[in-house]
Amino acid sequence: MSTLDPIVLDLLKRASTATIQSQLFKLGLRNTFLFGLRPLNPDCACFVGEAFTLRYVPAREDLDVLDVFNDPSHPQRYAIEQVQPGQVLVSDCRGDARAASGGEILITRLAKRGAAAVITDGSVRDSRGAAQCGIPVYTAGISATINLALHHAVDFQIPIGCAGVSVYPGDILVGDHDGIVVIPRHLAEKVAEPAVEQERLERFIKTKIEAGAALPGTYPPNDATMSEYEEHSARESLRDYAS
Repeated sequence: MSTLDPIVLDLLKRASTATIQSQLFKLGLRNTFLFGLRPLNPDCACFVGEAFTLRYVPAREDLDVLDVFNDPSHPQRYAIEQVQPGQVLVSDCRGDARAASGGEILITRLAKRGAAAVITDGSVRDSRGAAQCGIPVYTAGISATINLALHHAVDFQIPIGCAGVSVYPGDILVGDHDGIVVIPRHLAEKVAEPAVEQERLERFIKTKIEAGAALPGTYPPNDATMSEYEEHSARESLRDYAS
């Protein structure tokens, strides 16, 4: 897997998930937002990171007993010990939030390993502590029920589905207060600069709307508005250069 330029990640940190989703829509991608997942701690919601995937299938009573966690090669526990700094553990729980896919201790371990975030379309337990672990935790719900009751971890670093979206190992995930958007890795560089430029343009448009401008010709901008924006950008660039 090719190394992603850190500049690309930095640019993506400066764009909202709404803006990034719009840029992906322009490229023909319509299903990139993990709908229904919310941060446990709204004050700890923003992140950019590379996907490390974990897949669960429905549990089976003869296999999913507490003793399985004594085996260091158990897929869930082994996967957690493989997550690298800047990666995001993304769990495919088939959208079933009745049992937790992890709790405070496992999320604390991921935080200590430098994970950028934790995402599950299932649920988490120990939610109060998990929310204070220092990294964003996105989940479809909260449940005290142990994962073994409903989930059987089978594999990691394979393509999965999370909240109805395909996530491949190495995809770039961006999270903010709206939620999470998935960027196919090979498109991250193509999306990053246009997303930042869209943010700049929309800040300009917002100032015009706040000043009383009507939507027609302003949003989306017509040629006159774009010309005004380009003049504004040139002045801003000169001001930045002078300072």
